[in-house]
Amino acid sequence: MVYFIADTHFGHENVIRFCGRPFSCAAEMDEALIENWNGRVHRQDTVYIVGDMFLHSVNVEQILKRLKGRKRLIAGNHDGSWMAALDTAKYFESVDLFLEINDGKRAVTLCHYPLLSWKHSARSYMIHGHIHNDRRADFWPLIAARERVLNAGVDINGFMPVTFEELMENNTRFKGTI
Repeated sequence: MVYFIADTHFGHENVIRFCGRPFSCAAEMDEALIENWNGRVHRQDTVYIVGDMFLHSVNVEQILKRLKGRKRLIAGNHDGSWMAALDTAKYFESVDLFLEINDGKRAVTLCHYPLLSWKHSARSYMIHGHIHNDRRADFWPLIAARERVLNAGVDINGFMPVTFEELMENNTRFKGTI
């Protein structure tokens, strides 16, 4: 199985307030994210993490050891410092800034930042993170109007890795509340 997730922000206390996450502290959020992840993902599943996995976490390696699946990271704006402090090859099958894949059913472009134009955009998909559940940016109407631009952020995807089909459903719901 293939899953997508973005903007977990393990260890980040302030993201709870910024995004209205239903947790009292980062430790509670981290445990819920780990439990949700491991409740779906099996050892041989692939999880594409579309950026901002950790921020201010003091438990990076402990958390990575606990998360099931074959992890592929598309780095985001908050990933540099924690990545520099460990051997990413030990925990990730790949680390990229941008990635084009084909899951056997569709072509997908993965980038932490939402793109409005990408290779074969008329027939492929763009999966991103970065915006969390925020619809205030001036570019939001452009993203909302594109059904092939999909937000993998945990804030709109039940705080767990999701399948492509679930990603489509959750984004339809998120974009429908403009």
